[in-house]
Amino acid sequence: MSPPQHRGASRRRRRAAVLPASSRDPERAAPPLTVITGTVLDASPHLLILSASRQDGPAPGEIEIRLAMGDGTTVRHGGRGGLAALRPGRSVVVRLGEARLSADRIWVDISRVTGTIVACRGATVEVDMGPHRGRTHVVIPPHAFERVLVRHPRLEPGYLIDLICVRSPDGPRAVRPGTSQPGYRPDDLAPPDVAAPVPDVLRGTATWFAGAGGGTPDGAAYPAVDSEGDAGGCADAPSGCVPFPYLSLGSDITVRNECTGRATSVPVVECGCVAARYCDRCVECDTSPRGRIVELTPAAFVGLGGELDTGCFNAAVRTGAPLAMPGGAVSGGAVSW
Repeated sequence: MSPPQHRGASRRRRRAAVLPASSRDPERAAPPLTVITGTVLDASPHLLILSASRQDGPAPGEIEIRLAMGDGTTVRHGGRGGLAALRPGRSVVVRLGEARLSADRIWVDISRVTGTIVACRGATVEVDMGPHRGRTHVVIPPHAFERVLVRHPRLEPGYLIDLICVRSPDGPRAVRPGTSQPGYRPDDLAPPDVAAPVPDVLRGTATWFAGAGGGTPDGAAYPAVDSEGDAGGCADAPSGCVPFPYLSLGSDITVRNECTGRATSVPVVECGCVAARYCDRCVECDTSPRGRIVELTPAAFVGLGGELDTGCFNAAVRTGAPLAMPGGAVSGGAVSW
């Protein structure tokens, strides 16, 4: 068996060969992929028809979108799915391929429950998802129970939980844990040193949250929205384990996926105070620094190359003016990361 350092060097070489050049160069950023969210109207082996909301243009409202599908299209519905999962009425998140000619990956009825356990009754867990998201009941079916217990061995009131789910008529049903770290009590979290400087670029974990912050397809929930005045923050928000600069709702942040090199600018549409309670790491490509620094809407997360069923990617976040080009893409030139 080769020494550990040789195996690590081999992994880095393989990663350098597979990932795009922009992901290996910290001074460059690639634009996001095209993502469409909507409701299934009809599906065949070669065509997906959606009803989607149009937010801009002369006539905002529902429009019909037709997307080609091929042998390379992957459908996810609580695991690997197929054409049968694309039933009319189900919600989908669709990522197009690089050429934007066909659907590359489709997530069907995917959801997420993140927060503090309030009560457990058999296979049903009541979760407090924070002041902006309220409470919900999530069912952990037998086939997912052992997998969930690996990351959440203490399904008891007061412990944090994070679950990737699928929607059902009875509410969200757990598929897998949404974190690579065991759950703990929020009051076990040690706050950052008050003397620690706030960095220009935050580094840590990016996750996604169910819902689209007031109807905005591309947006972010930020863990440190100021609670003063009309900024929109939570008065009792925890400080988290990362020293954050305070922002207001509507502020622009630029998020870069450190695994794919893709970046985009998004507005802060919600106070993500629940994310501040998590001091875990993402291990999507490398091991990220501790702390969740942003939660993205599903469209924004997928556009940066994130996999919704994986749940996170290693991220860098910079506050300030957006780096926009015509069409909403981020410049692929020099970026101060």
